Amino acid sequence: MRTRVKICGLTRVEDALVAVDAGADALGLVFYPPSPRAVSLEQARLIAESIPAFVTVTALFVNPDPQDVWQVLQGIRVDLLQFHGEESPEFCRQFGRNYIKAIPMQAHTNLIEIAKDYADSSGFLLDTYKAGVPGGTGEAFNWHWIPKEFVKPIILAGGLTPENAAAAIDQVHPWALDVSGGVEQSKGIKSAEKIVQFMQAVMSRV
Repeated sequence: MRTRVKICGLTRVEDALVAVDAGADALGLVFYPPSPRAVSLEQARLIAESIPAFVTVTALFVNPDPQDVWQVLQGIRVDLLQFHGEESPEFCRQFGRNYIKAIPMQAHTNLIEIAKDYADSSGFLLDTYKAGVPGGTGEAFNWHWIPKEFVKPIILAGGLTPENAAAAIDQVHPWALDVSGGVEQSKGIKSAEKIVQFMQAVMSRV
């Protein structure tokens, strides 16, 4: 079975279409204003409307006000919510949508216990911990920190590139890879060449 791929931090319709044509399974839209990859509702609407069926549109939030989440849900097509802050399980599930929870990985992170708290999560996005930075660091964490007995779907993020995507699959065997900066030419602007190379690396592990 092929590892799934989410291309995150999209800000342009043309980049979204390149990702879809290359075989991406999901696209990520960032609703976190401090991020250089943040999109407005209008940008997000244009991107979401361009995406065909069977490609998952994911809305990413960091410690949002509930009303901000509802505004996005009411304004555009969203298939999956992604919470990248300190949101509680109760907060994540209040919207009645499938969600994934991002976990900033450190050597002492107890994934087994965290997974019990977020038992209804559709998966766990494991990202690199950096103080004060909720993801998007462009750096990989130590993949050996992931316990072998962890059975929940893992979405591996942090420092992924076309050059290390195959190694990530071989070592971690994740359900999906989540890439943003590793397929960019500048922050928020994707490189069509890098997206294709990334997908080719993933396909090489089928």
